[in-house]
Order: sequence, then structure tokens, then C-alpha cells
Amino acid sequence: MSLWKKSALELSNLIKNKEVKPSEVVESFIERKRQVEPKINAYVSDLEELALQIAKKRDQELTKLESIPDLFGIPIAIKDNISTKGIKTTCSSKMLENFIPVYDATVVEKLNSQGYVITGKTNLDEFAMGSSTENSAFFTTKNPWDLERVPGGSSGGSAAIVAASAVPLSLGSDTGGSIRQPAAFCGIVGLKPTYGRVSRYGLVAFASSLDQIGPFSRTVEDTALIMNVISGKDNRDSTSKDIPVPNYLEEIKKDVKGLKIGIPKEFFTEDLNPQIKDLIFSAVKQLEKEGMFVEEISLPHTKYAIETYYIIAPAEASSNLARFDGVRYGYRTKEYKDLEEMYSKTRDEGFGNEVKRRIMIGTYVLSSGYYDAYYLKAQKVRTLIYQDYIKAFEKVDVIITPTTPDVAFKIGEKSADPIQMYLSDIFTVSANIATVPAINVPCGFKDNLPVGMQIIGKPFDEATILKVAYRYQNIYRFYEKIPME
Repeated sequence: MSLWKKSALELSNLIKNKEVKPSEVVESFIERKRQVEPKINAYVSDLEELALQIAKKRDQELTKLESIPDLFGIPIAIKDNISTKGIKTTCSSKMLENFIPVYDATVVEKLNSQGYVITGKTNLDEFAMGSSTENSAFFTTKNPWDLERVPGGSSGGSAAIVAASAVPLSLGSDTGGSIRQPAAFCGIVGLKPTYGRVSRYGLVAFASSLDQIGPFSRTVEDTALIMNVISGKDNRDSTSKDIPVPNYLEEIKKDVKGLKIGIPKEFFTEDLNPQIKDLIFSAVKQLEKEGMFVEEISLPHTKYAIETYYIIAPAEASSNLARFDGVRYGYRTKEYKDLEEMYSKTRDEGFGNEVKRRIMIGTYVLSSGYYDAYYLKAQKVRTLIYQDYIKAFEKVDVIITPTTPDVAFKIGEKSADPIQMYLSDIFTVSANIATVPAINVPCGFKDNLPVGMQIIGKPFDEATILKVAYRYQNIYRFYEKIPME
């Protein structure tokens, strides 16, 4: 039995029925990982030995448990900017290359309480700043569908390892599209929850008002399964909301008949690749056949989303990354004459080019004389973008757009042009700015590479976008397609 081909939900049922042991599940995924990982380079820290130890412990616990949690014995990979106690958390940066946290992030605590098995810490663009995972200080992760192409970013490692079926679930973080964009490039499901739905405690901050932890999986059911665990109020995160968490596994099975889909005209311009446009509209027509209605809407201020994002995000990054100075923890330069030189040389040597670029942009827009002209104005536009979404959701239940303007690009193709790289997130950043939930689901292929469809929902209404995604999954059955098989 090829356990690695099964979904987390299927594996959970097998473990609960004691048809397989957690160690058998983990061993199957490790065997698959050994086949694909040398080619895709998804892990910064491959925790194979630890995973086997934990899995054998789970075998023993299984015989004593009266009630078995849904994720018990399920292998899960964690993006390497999420704190793991006693396990290196590097943010794929020289600055934190040997940093070992003394506490777990809240999401990791919740997974531990379920009895999950950590398989490794996944590669990312340094401090989650990028759209291709080429900005890692260590190495570039590759797309399982085409090893000459990027897996997307910044959560490229988490997306690639799930797409290659070397683990059924992983966690990433999404600041401007860093879950949905790599999910689209890698042909899997990727969900950015509403800001405040999942605790950010233990996530190394990039842009605090935009960051959100979320899952990757090959099926919508698996996304619902892990969202049931990681969602909810956390007193250690002042931005998390005390809003009831529905049972997403039950919600996804409800009927979609009568729901209204909004198609924002601003997302379907002449710049969009015609093949991607056709695939999105074909998917929407399939949903219409399921009893959903379609209406064109307008989100007029989303045309300013990229500019707004690249003022707010670097500004917050400039502030958040000020803590990395070589004094308290992390990298410190070897030679310096005084404190000022120690600061400057540590940051110059410890940060990569993209991180430095964003720190400089952020420092500039926050500086005296420019704050009102840039940062304050961007915050005002942010409010307008949010209001556009709220107004649209008075008419429709979900909004459907492309996830990316094109399929995965070749490694090195955009690394010399930051503007072109930033435009990779043109369809995703507005959901972060507006704090609304959004999910990517595969909807076809262009040039043998996956194309993603984005479903955006009302604040804290992950249930509806998961329900629509699940209905479409039952039509397209995208999870049956596995690269590198």
C-alpha cells in the first residue's frame, strides 16, 4: 500500500481504525521524500531521524488512547519562520542560521496536542521576503512539476514538499500571497485565513499587520482538517479574534446552490494571459452548473494594491527587523572597532539583498518628511481597498480571480528585476491588505504547468470558500495529478 499517495484524512481514518501505525505512515513518506527531496531541495532542516523517533512514540501512545485526535501520527512540515522549540528556526537567513528557539509557536503547540509528527523545517525566501524562494540564504527550492522553474514564494519549500507528495500537510505564512502563489505554481491547495483567525504567536514577523499562518495540502478536506486544529483565539496574540470556529470538515459538505460568485473586472484585464483567463472562466461555468450565480463586480481601488503593499510591508519590516543587531541573538560580525560598526557590519553581512532592499524602502517611507506622503497615504488607501471588499460582499458570497498572472517562471528569470518579481503577487496582495480569507485551488494546466484559481471570502468566513473549493475539487479532482510519480 502506497501510504504516501493518501490524503491526511484517509491516513487519519486508517490510524483511528488501527489499520496502520503512525510509524508505517511516516516511513512511507520518508521513502517518498528520499526520492524527491534531492531534486527539489524543500527542507532547510530535514528531521527524518526525529520524525521516526516521534512516530514510534505515537505507536505506543496509540494503544492507550481512548479518543484519537484527527492529526494523530500525521506527518506535517513547518515553514522555517515558525518557531519550534529545540529545533532550528533560521528564516532561511544567515542572521538566524544557528538560532534554536526555546518555545513553540501556538500553531505548533496545537499540532503537538494532536500528536502530529514533524518532518522538517521548509525553505523560504529570507524572512519571507520574496515570490520565488530564490532569496533563501542557503539554496533555491525547485518546482516539482519542472525542476528548472521556481515553486513560488515565500513559502516555496512548504508548497513543493506537499506537491511532491513527500508530506500530506505543511504550514506556511502569507503576507502578500506567500501561501496562495506557491500553491498555484505547485498545483495544490493553499489557504490564507482571515487576519486574526490563526494565532501569529511564534511567527517571526515580516509585516505584522499583514502576516498570517495557513496550511498547504493536496485536498480541500485536508485543509479543513488542519484548520479545525490551528484556528481560534490565542491570548498571547493580541490580534487574534475570539470568534467561534466552525467544524470546517462538516461545512465543506454543505450545498453551494444559490451562492453568488463575484467576478471583479479589475482582475481580468488585457494583461492577463488569455489561457489563464479561459481556465478561470471555465471553472466558474462548472460552478454555475452546481447552482451558483455569477455577477460582475468592481473593486476599483485594487489597482493601487501593489503600490500600497510595497509601502506598508517594507515599513513594518524595517521596524520588525531592527531587533537583529548582533547584540542579543543571531549572527554577529567577527571584526569591528566599535558598537556602531558592529551594528552596521552585522546587518550588512547577515541580511541578503532583498531584505536590505525592503529595509531601506521601509526606512525611507517612515522617515521624517516622507511619512505623511507615503506611509500615511498608503494606510488611507488600505482602508479604501477594505471598503471595496466589504461593499462587494453585500452583493456576493465569494469572489473568484486568478491567483497569479501566469504559471511558474524559470529560476533566474526575474531575479534581476525586482519590479517584475513584485508583480507576481498582483492578484493576491489585496486580500492581505483587506484582511479577508482567500484560497488557491488548481483549475488546469498551461504548458504542462499548474494554473491556480483564487476564491476570496468575507472576513472569518473560511467555511464558505472551503465549501466552494470542495465542490470544484469534486468536479476537477486535481489531487489525482502528482508530479515526479
